[in-house]
Amino acid sequence: MRLIRKGKVKDIYELEDGNVLFHFSDRVSAFDVKMATPIPRKGEVLCRFGEFWFNALGTPHHMLRIQDKDKMVVKKLQMIPLECVVRGYFYGSFQERYKDHLGKSLPADYKPVLAGKLPRPIFDPTTKSEEHDMPVDKKQAIGMGLVSEKDYDYLEKTSISLYEKMSEIAGRGGFIIADVKFEFGRDSTGKIVLGDSLGPDEYRLWLKKDYQPGKMQEAYDKQHLRDWLIKTGFKAEIDRLAKEGKKPDPPEVAPEIVSELARRYIFAYEKISGKKL
Repeated sequence: MRLIRKGKVKDIYELEDGNVLFHFSDRVSAFDVKMATPIPRKGEVLCRFGEFWFNALGTPHHMLRIQDKDKMVVKKLQMIPLECVVRGYFYGSFQERYKDHLGKSLPADYKPVLAGKLPRPIFDPTTKSEEHDMPVDKKQAIGMGLVSEKDYDYLEKTSISLYEKMSEIAGRGGFIIADVKFEFGRDSTGKIVLGDSLGPDEYRLWLKKDYQPGKMQEAYDKQHLRDWLIKTGFKAEIDRLAKEGKKPDPPEVAPEIVSELARRYIFAYEKISGKKL
């Protein structure tokens, strides 16, 4: 194996047969900073969730097989440089930018409610960057040479359809998927297929029984970690150093946050997939 890239969460290797191996680690990142403390079994959950969604969604994808509990072998793709984000609820960074969608993807008279369900799912893509992803609209994505108009339209339609399928499946397990990020690439024939992986690092999960529009939601993804970083003041330190082009040293995550994150990852997988880890 040849190491291609060591990412925030997974390590990517090229195999002798030309395929690619994903090794999902227990590392966790938030606000583009890798934490110093691993989350037990996180890598296993991410790998199994990816396997579950690739099999459940019925769309062309690059997964070939699972190899060990936290490793997946996939076809090598030429990745499309666009993060295909779909939003179903008024939450997260979309709160600050929703006015850009008024009259286009949102009705001109739309009145936002925190965590409220949007009139329909919205395609809200971003650039792909190791440092900071930037939102782009259709005109910008085409003008920057990220995709053609035909491919953009295909990615928008496919991403929204996949989000709706995931929402239905997660709903049967008692969860709401507030938003999700997909990645796509071209295989050796030039066909666009679903790539990367699909786990709690790629979507925002809420328990249906606890859902209440008009307030912040309890998250079953790494938002629990983000909330802790905000509460402890580390997010403010990230923002302060970012103005100087710097990043802080990663903090040790509190033991109670680590154990709760591990519990939530496992609970979400077992409820949505119907399988035991």
